[in-house]
Amino acid sequence: MDLQSLFKFPIIQGPMAGGSCTPELIAAVSNAGGLGSLPASLLSPDAMRDQAAKVRQLTDRPFLINLFVLKTPQPSREEIERAAELMRPIWESLGWTDLPVPSQWCQDFEAQLDTLIELRPAAASFTFDILTATQVERLHDAGIFVMGTVTTVEEAEAWEEVGADAVIASGVEAGGHRGTFIGPQEDATLSARVLWPKVARAVEIPVIAAGGIMTGIDINEALAAGAKAVQMGTAFLVCDESGISPEYKFRLINAGDTPTRLTRAFSGRYARGLENRFMKQLEDVEKQLPAYPVQNALTTPIRAAAAAKGETELMSLWAGAEVRRARAMPAAKLMQTLIAEMRTE
Repeated sequence: MDLQSLFKFPIIQGPMAGGSCTPELIAAVSNAGGLGSLPASLLSPDAMRDQAAKVRQLTDRPFLINLFVLKTPQPSREEIERAAELMRPIWESLGWTDLPVPSQWCQDFEAQLDTLIELRPAAASFTFDILTATQVERLHDAGIFVMGTVTTVEEAEAWEEVGADAVIASGVEAGGHRGTFIGPQEDATLSARVLWPKVARAVEIPVIAAGGIMTGIDINEALAAGAKAVQMGTAFLVCDESGISPEYKFRLINAGDTPTRLTRAFSGRYARGLENRFMKQLEDVEKQLPAYPVQNALTTPIRAAAAAKGETELMSLWAGAEVRRARAMPAAKLMQTLIAEMRTE
């Protein structure tokens, strides 16, 4: 299978974990000629099966499944207590007497990978780390097109070495989590339009451009820079079918001059979102907080409580740097708009 067989138009809807990518959104993109993405990193194997089945009820077109490549951590009690103390001003503001400790830190990656292979989507993408050549071969044996997320040329070369079919080159403008897995995350600072051509020159496999892409004109620029397709997250996050809360969607649509920036306060891994009180309050201590997925699990009940109250200042409002250009409409209409813009530039 080659990349072009996955879509009619070179547009991939970014896999945004946490419930934003509903089966309706994924299917709408695929049905409109793009490639919808099911983010499965936070899902159990049974939930993966359920979500994939719902997507398949809505489309017979290809879609991809995304996973975070993770090892299950075993944090010490002292580490958890220290993190809870650092976040005390946040959870006390919710009226809590302590911070709940989750029953698990993350899903078991090996079980998720087995389930992904069982489900046999047309494609799979991976973020946070790299697969082994043996794991890539297992995916290929199941007829699955393999994509790795990268933030540097070195990472792209590593994915090519293990046999990936394509890489997703994600510039620093991209919303949500950074996919850096070689070297410190703070060092992976290349902007999208610098990263894309560098990666395209360095590897033989196709490059998918990500970061700050909001219009058909942006798509054409990415293709001119050597990419074979684009991956767009924030642009689809404000679509009618997106599963984010009304309050979160309102903040994105009305972002205006509200800055986005990278923070590790929410999850222990750098991610880009709209600046809010949670980010500001923990800015001075964020580097002391546990790494992903421990910090992500510790803040999950805080973010859930905030979402239930519509309190966006304590929610992770993931969004790319170009969120002010996001356009709220049905996903099919956004696809039609993007395609028309590509053709009329």
